[in-house]
Amino acid sequence: MIIPFEQMIPRPLLADGIETLQINVGYRCNLECRHCHIEAGPNRHELMPEALMMTCLQILKENPIPSIDITGGSPEMHSALPWFLEECGTLKRRLQVRTNGVILIENEFAVFPDLYARNRVEVVVSFPHVDLKMTDRQRGNGVYFKLIEALQKLNERGYGQKESGLILNLVHNPSGAYLPGSQSDLENHYRRVLKEKFGIAFNHLFCITNMPIGRYLTYLRESDNYDEYMATLINAFNPINLESIMCKKTLSVAWDGKLYDCDFNQILGMTVNHGAPENISAFDLPKLSNRQIVTGNHCYGCTAGAGSSCAGALAEIEQRSCTGKSL
Repeated sequence: MIIPFEQMIPRPLLADGIETLQINVGYRCNLECRHCHIEAGPNRHELMPEALMMTCLQILKENPIPSIDITGGSPEMHSALPWFLEECGTLKRRLQVRTNGVILIENEFAVFPDLYARNRVEVVVSFPHVDLKMTDRQRGNGVYFKLIEALQKLNERGYGQKESGLILNLVHNPSGAYLPGSQSDLENHYRRVLKEKFGIAFNHLFCITNMPIGRYLTYLRESDNYDEYMATLINAFNPINLESIMCKKTLSVAWDGKLYDCDFNQILGMTVNHGAPENISAFDLPKLSNRQIVTGNHCYGCTAGAGSSCAGALAEIEQRSCTGKSL
């Protein structure tokens, strides 16, 4: 029996400002990963119109939102991304792009490592596991060594290197129906293996819990793991995480301009609610900064165990914040 998430929280969740504007520029991707909650792929046609990208830029210019987080799909497959990155770079905010990594070694997109470095973009690369078989099983045959090549190219431009200021973070997703392990332990393991085998350096590892939506939901149902996985999430519910879940300080903009509390709500079509404007064209900082957050049973994924967010385990984020370590 699944206990509705709303029954597990003492009161409705409220946003606590907007520190990150997360902009999904489209669902097109060169890969079709098994765990993808967006169900991105080469046949997806949803791409953000340039007029909406200009609207996002104008809102960023007019409002003191400190962090810009660009995601997809594969953001690089949007033809206007180079222009958009250059414009975002002039704003002198924290600028981050989430990439599958593999696309960076394709000829058509080989310009991006230099573009990222020039604009001081923090690069977040999906790297499910340091084990070749587990990564290829989740993301496709041959992906592992393409990722290695991409990370080496980023390292050559200073990413992940001490004193460069160019941030390279990796993302780990479990390959089965279970929660991530200890983020600090996995980070140490990744660091040791990638350095010893390939000479690769990076800044931090983000462990992200697989959400029971999109392709991962399909996998859970086809493998008859859905009920067990949901029970795992519910049994691991940690109310401490309610204070630091990402939706409290993040606003997600979809490719069509609709606004969501998070990227996961976006895929479920659960726009912001309770009187907050639902489209970027009607952006209202005070209303959106104090909005009531729309929740559902998938929210167990962010609150289970050590917690999960786009920046990894919530407990680790809190610890790094307290010790002054950069993400």
